[in-house]
Amino acid sequence: MPIERDAGGYTYVRHSNNQITHYIRDSFVDPWKPTETILIQHGFGRHAEFWYHWIPVLSRRYHVIRRDLRGHGRSSYAKKGDSYILNVETIIHEIIDTLDQLCIGKVHFLGESTSGILGEILAAKHPERLHSLTVCSAPTHLPPPALSLFAFDYPDWPTACRALGACGWTEALSKIPGTIPISDPNYLPWYLSCIGLSDGEGLAQYAEFLMTLDARPYLREIRVPTLILAPRNSAATSVGDQEELARNVEGARLEVVDAVGHEIYVTGAERCQSVFLGFLEGLIK
Repeated sequence: MPIERDAGGYTYVRHSNNQITHYIRDSFVDPWKPTETILIQHGFGRHAEFWYHWIPVLSRRYHVIRRDLRGHGRSSYAKKGDSYILNVETIIHEIIDTLDQLCIGKVHFLGESTSGILGEILAAKHPERLHSLTVCSAPTHLPPPALSLFAFDYPDWPTACRALGACGWTEALSKIPGTIPISDPNYLPWYLSCIGLSDGEGLAQYAEFLMTLDARPYLREIRVPTLILAPRNSAATSVGDQEELARNVEGARLEVVDAVGHEIYVTGAERCQSVFLGFLEGLIK
């Protein structure tokens, strides 16, 4: 299937189920050198553009693909009447299909927050497509307290997304300590303006999917080199949770990052980047 580009210059792949996936590719490596690829998958509510600050650090050494999840950013979601089924098999297939269409055999997978759950399942089911797995602030599943937290005063999380919209839901989340980093007064307005690319319905559909997503049955099957970037001060996952994850993944390396909140890819970016690059470089020695 051909790669698509819209009038704004944004690039997409179209899957056989007719959903489209937006991606951003950055590479400033020496073109004559063999180079591996990093695939970055953002967490819930965010999208590829939130990882802009990692690109100068990573893209001089690696090709970097940032991919919008289903229903996030510029990627599509099911409309009324579509036969699309959003489940783990579909989402994993779409990740693999994206790589196939971009002619990429293997990647270093970097999954933030709930996309770490996807990465763990991908690593167990398709180890032949991964050089390595890195998860950042990633739970293995979302327990009832987390689902209640994300629902706010609504019956459930998807209902909250539909009622509040992408910006409203995110603004409500920002009021909970240990979630969105807002020490810079200009950060939250920018964050909300970026969130506005997504639609509340798209987020609601993905929330329904995440409510039942569970990587725990797959953890002991993971055999690819694994790095765990663990937040010390997250409202969504504890250091104890991250230590339990490390015990269940053979040979996993755990690095606790002492930064504000859940989104340590922002608040602890330099530390996370340094550890991540060191991990990757250690794989080729």
